Amino acid sequence: MKPPLHYAVIGAGMAGLRCARALVEAGVRVTVLDKSRGPSGRMSTRRGEGWACDHGAQYFTARDPLFQAEVARWRAAGVADAWQARLTVLEADGRRAGGGDEARFVGTPRMTAPARLLAEGLDLRLQATVNALDRYPHGWELASAERGLMPEAFDGVLLAVPAPQAVPLLGPVVPALAEVARAARMQGCWALMARFEAPLALDFDAAFVNHGPLRWIARDSSKPGREGPETWTLHASAEWSETHLEDSPEQVAAALIAAFRALGGEAPLAWSAHRWRYAITESAVEGGCVWAPEDSIGLCGDWLNGGRVEGAWLSCHALAQRVLASVRDGLQPGLVQA
Repeated sequence: MKPPLHYAVIGAGMAGLRCARALVEAGVRVTVLDKSRGPSGRMSTRRGEGWACDHGAQYFTARDPLFQAEVARWRAAGVADAWQARLTVLEADGRRAGGGDEARFVGTPRMTAPARLLAEGLDLRLQATVNALDRYPHGWELASAERGLMPEAFDGVLLAVPAPQAVPLLGPVVPALAEVARAARMQGCWALMARFEAPLALDFDAAFVNHGPLRWIARDSSKPGREGPETWTLHASAEWSETHLEDSPEQVAAALIAAFRALGGEAPLAWSAHRWRYAITESAVEGGCVWAPEDSIGLCGDWLNGGRVEGAWLSCHALAQRVLASVRDGLQPGLVQA
């Protein structure tokens, strides 16, 4: 009996974790590597003493039947729930529009919860920033900034990282895939997490803002399962963020708080800022995922499938199916799911 194939998945966000889980369930051995201290990627929550605030992905929708079934599993497991937010759209002339009636979901008790569920039982190696890939007859070898050359070789490598981070890894070994990643332009986003002594007297819980430096504001404490003080997340627009990408957190906070107060908010008791360098896909690459069976290397992520949490999940689901279809003979008998 052949030993199970061993794949490396780079990136422990939604795409990487779902892809890894699908392969493991089919009998493939998988090692997941991520530079962060915990799984979840941009489905992230900042925590402090007595407070927490989602500062990455704010919610997710479920339109595809496959992802709807996944969200139903998350809800049954208690790691996601519907967010019944009072949502509005704020226009430059003061007009308001409704936010629509599409169901929106969040992780509970924090946005990281679905990713942590997917990560359970996986071989997850954190604080491992992969900075080199090399292909040899015996397989792929990987090196990380923190640990150097890894002791094992891998039968395949799947990258679930933002496109700009994939380019330098792929360029020396698979230039064609590097060009695919280079074609996607990702923009940054400044996020501000603001804490208040008491609930703000605003008649909405979240708003899309169509003017000024802000694009999105949300009463994070209105989401299900949240505890602690009143917290708001302020996301700057992609255009403003790109222009002010190198500003100091203090400069960013001053501008975003001023814009928030102009919308009826207040100055917070305390704030924390975070710069997402690669947050928004301006022009997604079509196709959902990329798989090069001759090199046993693939790409998945929201930037390949129109953005959004659902796009990331569907991208990695598609990649996992393509990998399994091409390597099915290498799996241990009896472990492949039909």
